[in-house]
This record gives sequence, C-alpha cells and structure tokens, in this order.
Amino acid sequence: MKRPACKPWHQAVLGLVLAALLALPITRHGLEASMWSHMLLQFPLWMLAGALLAAALPPRLRRAIASCNAHGITGLVWVGVVLSVLMVPRVLDLALRDMGVELAKCTALLLAGVLLRLSWRPAGLVLQGFFLGMLLPMMAVVGQLYIDSPLRLCNAYLQDDQMRLGRWLIGLAALLALAWLAHVGWRLVRREEVMLMTAEPQAPEYRRNSQ
Repeated sequence: MKRPACKPWHQAVLGLVLAALLALPITRHGLEASMWSHMLLQFPLWMLAGALLAAALPPRLRRAIASCNAHGITGLVWVGVVLSVLMVPRVLDLALRDMGVELAKCTALLLAGVLLRLSWRPAGLVLQGFFLGMLLPMMAVVGQLYIDSPLRLCNAYLQDDQMRLGRWLIGLAALLALAWLAHVGWRLVRREEVMLMTAEPQAPEYRRNSQ
C-alpha cells in the first residue's frame, strides 16, 4: 500500500518550525561553536528549512520564479554563489561578530534552499551534473586549503577545528559525488527498463508477421 505523501502545508509548517529553532540563540550558538558544525550542520539545516517552506509557495509566485529561472539555471547559480561566498573564512568571522551579516547569511541560505528545490528537477541530469561538477571540486579544494594552511584562517576557531572541517569537506564532496553517480546509474537503468516494457507488447505481433 502506497504511503500518503506529506502535504505541502505540513512541509511548510515543518520548515517554519525548523527555521524558528535555528534562529534561537541557544541553537545558533551551539551550531556556531565549532567551524565544522557551523558550515556542515547550520548551512544545510537552513537550506532544508527553505526547501520545506517552498512546498507551500502559491502557484502565482511559483510561475513568477519559473519565468526567470528557465531550466533551473538562475536558482542553481544563486545556490552556488551563496555557498561559495559563505565558505570564505572572513565571512564566517563576520557572521559571528555582526548580527547584520548573520541575518544576511541565514536569509541567503533560506532562499538558497527555496531555489534549490524549485530548480533541481527542471535542471535535468545534465545541468544538475554541471552544477555538482562545479560545486563539489570547489568544496574539495577549499577543504584541502583548510588542511594545508599553516595559519588560522578564522580568528574565531582553532586550527585543529579548521583542519577537521577540511577533512569533512573533502569527505562530503566525495560522498556526494558517489551518491550522484549512483543516482544517475539508477535513472538510466530505470529508463531502459521502461523502454523495454514499452517495446515488449509489440514483440509477439512482430514474430507472427515474420512467420
């Protein structure tokens, strides 16, 4: 029996609750206590909140976004730019000291989650692969720089924390790349199965005609 899908307003409520929890000072300070949790937990959680909120967007707003987001290109570019900027150590330092920068960071991540959800499927496999082909190597390079740097790149965090984040970034980039390749392989196998099932009913008629 097929399980009922989560309704859009349910997802939006979950997104709103998650955003409210992330905005609490105790949650924010806990996630920003270390460099790796700041980047690899707080960032994705804000994006997840945005993706959940996107489920309840009115159709008119969805159409307005789609009109300037052909094939998901604009949305994926926004996501890439936001993540690229927020990986800069100076930005992490500023977010910890300046509430204006912190607010801008969280808003940008929330919007990135919304646009990622609205852009991923329209982008298709080719543009999705291009997006990941730009983002994942950048993550690995940034991670290696964090590991190899003899200096603390973030004044707010210790160098050991910086090196730990670097290892996590490289590992995560590799894991996401493998998951993407597995997904592509599964999609291709499913597509081939559908094509074979579609062509199968024609086989008996073909054999009768050939006799």
